[in-house]
Amino acid sequence: MPPEPPSGRGWLLRLVIAFAFAQGAVSMARPAVSYRALSLGADERAIGVIAGVYALLPLFAAVPLGRRTDQGRCAPLLPVGILLIGGGCALSGTSGSLPELAAWSGVMGLGHLCFVIGAQSLVARQSAPAEQDRNFGHFTIGASLGQLAGPIAAGRLISGQDGEMARTSALALLVSAVVAAVSLTSLWRIEHRGAAGPSRQTARKVPVGSILRTRGVPAGIFISLAVLSATDILTAYLPVVGEHRGIAPATVGLLLSLRAAATIACRLVMTPMLRTVGRTTLLSTTCLLGGLLCAAVALPVPVWGLAVMLAVLGFCLGAGQPLSMTTVVQAAPAAARSTALALRLTGNRLGQVAAPASAGLIAGAVGAAAPFVMLGALLVGAAGLGLRGGRTGEADPVPDHRSAEPAPRTGPPHDHRDPDRRGKSRH
Repeated sequence: MPPEPPSGRGWLLRLVIAFAFAQGAVSMARPAVSYRALSLGADERAIGVIAGVYALLPLFAAVPLGRRTDQGRCAPLLPVGILLIGGGCALSGTSGSLPELAAWSGVMGLGHLCFVIGAQSLVARQSAPAEQDRNFGHFTIGASLGQLAGPIAAGRLISGQDGEMARTSALALLVSAVVAAVSLTSLWRIEHRGAAGPSRQTARKVPVGSILRTRGVPAGIFISLAVLSATDILTAYLPVVGEHRGIAPATVGLLLSLRAAATIACRLVMTPMLRTVGRTTLLSTTCLLGGLLCAAVALPVPVWGLAVMLAVLGFCLGAGQPLSMTTVVQAAPAAARSTALALRLTGNRLGQVAAPASAGLIAGAVGAAAPFVMLGALLVGAAGLGLRGGRTGEADPVPDHRSAEPAPRTGPPHDHRDPDRRGKSRH
């Protein structure tokens, strides 16, 4: 029988705290890397390449790490990820050339991937199915807290004066390395003793192709890709838009943090929203509205109008990530849930490689605001796919490959009543 999840949620609170510091370090470092690249003479195309390199190493490492996690424990990936994040941040601050800056940005991205795979797998493994929407929502609040505090801190540390930007952006990157190290204090004995994954032999029985063909998994991957690409391009390119429109770095940091605060608000009220409209409607509506707002960022609106748009956009983007996690976890075989989450992250990293590169080309040819139109189209496409996938997948039977699991589910995923009581209710 699979292990019972731990009775308390102290582990989840500590994981949220650790994620907040880890994500805070990354969210502080990403705009700092953009400003440091600008101080080293980068143009819009170079910014796009550096942002893409952040996702390049993780692109090849996600599935092997997910397989490894399916076969054993999740917790060891967490400190490894923190060390890579901290090292990448610190060394980005000391880099003196664009290729060196891009390389250390890639190390930072690999560390973030390690941490996120371990943390998401921990939530999936230590949460009952009926608790997964709530626990994934709370887990991603940690990311939103980091995204809220990181840009503010970066904006306060980075000077807008050309002569000082190289020094102040380096300082922001070194501070972000210290912030990452703080998260290690919350990771002690965070994994439940009985929550180890299935055996190596069992985990290998579900091939990647079978996981990707499972109804619900492709839609969850694409929605996650679109939402994360929007968040990523906002973080990397809003400083460029700010430079072109004369918006100070501190104000850009506040705008990014406003977006993150709205995302937190969305995740705090996610449970009542799900009860009211359901997962499919919530996903599709927020993606559609988010796409329209992303495209509107390209308009030459005043700062207060940009703030309003980013606040509503942040609320819309808040639903996509946790609900796509639950969609993928509940659709995938139990013996390969970490691998399915890793495939979702691989899709994210594909988006993080392709979207910034495409954004750089578009920005170089058309203007710095043009990539947001591309993101709008991507989110509108995700809304259509989410609606179609939800309508066709809600009544979809459990895939046949679940029969190879040691303890398959025999009822609806959210039906946790006593078996005897369920039997009596049928007579």
